[in-house]
Amino acid sequence: MTQVALAVTLDDPILESVFIKEMVRQMRAVDTFGTYDKWSAERILEPFILTKEKRRAIPVVGDPDALTLSRVKAFYNTIAALIEQECGLMAVPMMSLTYEGFGRVIITVGKLVVMDRTLRDVHRFGFEGLSKMKNEADKLLSVALEIIGEHSDVAGM
Repeated sequence: MTQVALAVTLDDPILESVFIKEMVRQMRAVDTFGTYDKWSAERILEPFILTKEKRRAIPVVGDPDALTLSRVKAFYNTIAALIEQECGLMAVPMMSLTYEGFGRVIITVGKLVVMDRTLRDVHRFGFEGLSKMKNEADKLLSVALEIIGEHSDVAGM
């Protein structure tokens, strides 16, 4: 039996970042059966990595499965958790998707919408690498924190 090489390696320094640790925590939180309890962080994060070859293998049209939906939820829950850590206010992610994988995710803080993303082709959700995933999350986080800073009175409601 041959083993497939993982796209996420144990010696990757990004595994020590706050974002990645929270991603692993969120993935374990959405795992209702405890499957991820004994899995390593690399194994839990592996499905988030879609190389060009993996992406080509996924049909253009398709419906997202429950595991893919849990990964999308975990990604945006992680961003909400990091917003809470940074500003001390509760951030609430809300996601609405059709069965075909189209929809929207927003994160609110108080009465303020700090992130609004349109989702398409959720069945192909993934990133080229952990650094790309972290960079995307960092962009969303910085914009959200900037919005909170500009409208702190609404965020505190």
